[in-house]
Amino acid sequence: MKHSRRLRAAVIVAALTGISLPLSASADVVVEKSITYFQIGGRTATDLDAELSRKGPFTQASGIRHPGATQIRFGGDLTYTKRGDRCAIEDVTVTVETKLILPRWKNRKRATQDMATLWDALSSDIKRHEERHAEIARQHAKLLEQRLLKLRPTRDCETLQDRVSEVTDEVTVAHDEAQMRFDRVEAKNFQDRMSRILKHRQEIRENQ
Repeated sequence: MKHSRRLRAAVIVAALTGISLPLSASADVVVEKSITYFQIGGRTATDLDAELSRKGPFTQASGIRHPGATQIRFGGDLTYTKRGDRCAIEDVTVTVETKLILPRWKNRKRATQDMATLWDALSSDIKRHEERHAEIARQHAKLLEQRLLKLRPTRDCETLQDRVSEVTDEVTVAHDEAQMRFDRVEAKNFQDRMSRILKHRQEIRENQ
């Protein structure tokens, strides 16, 4: 007897250790990634800052607009099966959809060399930041898959469903904490990071 249960989906705006998996169960992580852009204007650094603050994606978690954002959605399917008098997990499919929302400066081609260098440094840092958010989500999707496959058969499927819910909640909380921790570190190191990027790009320009 088989029946399936859809894993809880969550939307969050904003090194795995090896685990031996039971051979009797199968699993898959499905990753979908997309990028969308919002356009900004302006000609000076002050203009760019104002445009990003005015047009950047709004997130419920912070209550403010950001230079970029990553929308993350977890989901999937899980199939149970009867083995003798016990209920076990047969198949797991974990899905994670990530959509990066990034700025595009419409005046980039007409900018002065200094402003072009500044924008290229800033936009590359925004993209790297959002790519890391997407990677954190992928890591936790894989972790969820592994933890679900480790669940042992139980006396009935209702008990196993409860365990699936517990594990899903635990990984979701761990994912949210990892994302917030990353944002805290990034915010603290922003100025130093931008200074290094600008210095590196200036050196490349001077050596051309």
